[in-house]
Amino acid sequence: MASTANPTRADFEALLNEQLGGAGEEGFEGRVVHGTVTAIENGMALIDVGLKSEGRVSLREFGRGEGDEPLKVGDDVEVFVDRVENADGEAMLSRDRARREAAWDKLESEFGEGKRVEGRIFGRVKGGFTVDLDGAVAFLPGSQVDIRPVRDVGPLMDMPQPFQILKMDRRRGNIVVSRRAVLEETRAEQRSELIDKLTEGQVLDGVVKNITDYGAFVDLGGIDGLLHVTDMSYKRVNHPSEVINIGDTVKVQIVRINPETQRISLGMKQLESDPWGDVAAKYPVGAKVTGTVTNITEYGAFVELEAGIEGLVHVSEMSWTKKNVHPGKIVSTSQEVEVVVLEVDSDKRRISLGLKQAQRNPWEEFAEAHPVGSIVEGEVKNATEFGLFIGLPGDVDGMVHMSDIAWGISGEDALALHRKGEEVKAVVLDVDTDKERISLGMKQLEKGAPAAGSTGASAGGGAGGLKKNDVVTVTVLEVRDGGLEVQAGDDGATGFIKRSDLGRDRDEQRPDRFQVGQKLDAMVIGFDRSKKPNFSVKARQIAEEKQAVEQYGSSDSGASLGDILGEALKQKSE
Repeated sequence: MASTANPTRADFEALLNEQLGGAGEEGFEGRVVHGTVTAIENGMALIDVGLKSEGRVSLREFGRGEGDEPLKVGDDVEVFVDRVENADGEAMLSRDRARREAAWDKLESEFGEGKRVEGRIFGRVKGGFTVDLDGAVAFLPGSQVDIRPVRDVGPLMDMPQPFQILKMDRRRGNIVVSRRAVLEETRAEQRSELIDKLTEGQVLDGVVKNITDYGAFVDLGGIDGLLHVTDMSYKRVNHPSEVINIGDTVKVQIVRINPETQRISLGMKQLESDPWGDVAAKYPVGAKVTGTVTNITEYGAFVELEAGIEGLVHVSEMSWTKKNVHPGKIVSTSQEVEVVVLEVDSDKRRISLGLKQAQRNPWEEFAEAHPVGSIVEGEVKNATEFGLFIGLPGDVDGMVHMSDIAWGISGEDALALHRKGEEVKAVVLDVDTDKERISLGMKQLEKGAPAAGSTGASAGGGAGGLKKNDVVTVTVLEVRDGGLEVQAGDDGATGFIKRSDLGRDRDEQRPDRFQVGQKLDAMVIGFDRSKKPNFSVKARQIAEEKQAVEQYGSSDSGASLGDILGEALKQKSE
């Protein structure tokens, strides 16, 4: 090409042919070529690219930045040839297309190398924004603008900033970029630098950025740490907002740094003195202390003894008398209660407390106020197949066994005489404070019945004046598989003869050989706890045999046992 101050048309044709490899005018279309501004008129620039005619390009497509000189005649520019010749015989040129094609070449290279690119956010579209990448237009999704949602994108508009290309498709003209990826990468680099400067145990100030149900995130100057709710205070914290607020400046200690995840755990309570240090000495087992109910669960209630020291009152230790009741029906949150220390485990930071132990055992109180033999009155709370439960003073229950309800009738018939809600009187037969049981009797209050705890006419006596080893005639009241329910005399005490006591021989020990109303002789062999007599035919037989041997014979008399018994029976008949 000739070197002249003003290149001729031929010079440009030679230059273009050289660029296009001699392809001719038909090879111009769809290519970026060099041209010269020959004139500027009516907002348009006439550009000669060596074709038959010049092309026109709007001056707006030659937008210049601050400090750039305006376009002038003679400037060398790059343009894109859309068509060699239009209907007016002019070449159709585009400066924007030229810039775009050049930008695509550059972007493809940078995308392949994973480099960041610079661009400007210039418009808003559905789902995101448009970004000018030096001529190429890219799409910036709304989720990729920043690490956190941005309410106002105004300050980011038309400002040069780096982006990361996520996806490119030149054939379709699609480019997707991300500003967030750049921020995250930068943040990760800064985070690594900051973490290298931190050590576990270090104490520093931070600003509360966010609060969740499980804790708070604290900004340590470019890096966040998690302050878990359990590390805020030694006392119970139900929600972090009870202790801190967003924007608060707090002093924290670095509890742990995870080098793999780069997570930082923080603590506030670690800067306070540990109240559990001397808890065993302050709260010895058996001590009665006062505390406040802080939390109620299905398995018990937590009681705060002092700031940072909480103990659990298990549901089984809440009440002497209220069993299987939800703790919320016994105590309420913020209620001040008196408790007894049952167990202290300083290592596990646990204290077991008892609410009922702070009150007297109601069975002990009842035993003191109502000794055996006392008469009490109460309401029938429940009737079971074996007896009646009676409500007694002190919110305790006593039981009347079916055999102690009435004389002269079976236990089932006696149970049928009473109903739930009925007021009855009974005598105290026994109180077992360890097993929390009170035995009552109602038939002992009937006319002629022995007083509870009395011994009858003599030591070892029982109901109806009977005493051990007495032989009496009894009447069969009921025949059972296990034996006979009998009554001494016509209206005496009722008792029982077990199957094994119906006779010495196995054939005699069949209850079904007896009938209701049948009379037989039996010996009193003892009394149950309610002074009800136990009878035995077998014991009577053995006693009579022994008496006969002592009275009518000896071991050296030569008489047989049959002879002795025969003689005894003979004299008895006489």
